[in-house]
Amino acid sequence: MFALALPADALAQGCEARAPVSADGRMLGHLPYGEAAAADLISAPDGFGLRGGCRIRREVLADLQRLLAAASADPSTRGTLRAVSCHRGIAWQQSVFCREFNPNAADRAISVAPPGHSEHSTGYAIDFAIRPSPNCPDAEACMAALPAAKWLRINAPRYGFEQSFPGGNKQGVKWEPWHWRWVGTSATAPGAARARFLFARARRDFPAEPAVD
Repeated sequence: MFALALPADALAQGCEARAPVSADGRMLGHLPYGEAAAADLISAPDGFGLRGGCRIRREVLADLQRLLAAASADPSTRGTLRAVSCHRGIAWQQSVFCREFNPNAADRAISVAPPGHSEHSTGYAIDFAIRPSPNCPDAEACMAALPAAKWLRINAPRYGFEQSFPGGNKQGVKWEPWHWRWVGTSATAPGAARARFLFARARRDFPAEPAVD
């Protein structure tokens, strides 16, 4: 189940009077997404989430556990993968979008989806973090060069995860090597049909890279 998103123009209030919605329903380039019901969310494995934990859709858990177990078995990634952000409700996304320092909403949307238009609200998206953090000024390139990030690119699709916003994506969203959405290992995997239906348009118009078949 998903809760309905609030009207886009109302959600944008507080940091921008109105944010334009295109004819195809996107706000500042981002597709609309509803919010996962609280009853459909569960906690990720202990120790995985930073900043107060990580909640995900329950159908994601088994594949996430398998991914983390495989990462722990590999010397290049053992003990390094964490989550900096998992499910973010629409109200939470509002605060994240509005705390960006850039006063222009269109510029903010390159890095942060407007509320009601974030994959995080679905409970299927995870922003991975790598610890210890290298604290590089160029966060994207720095993370992508780390052994754990390279491991994710090779292995995450085996566990049903694909990178939503690769470099140069047609959606115009900043390259985010940390942002992965779960769509299941196959169309028949438990819970995958719902995730694939939800992300069908994004996968068709703005393909992930790497992507799950």
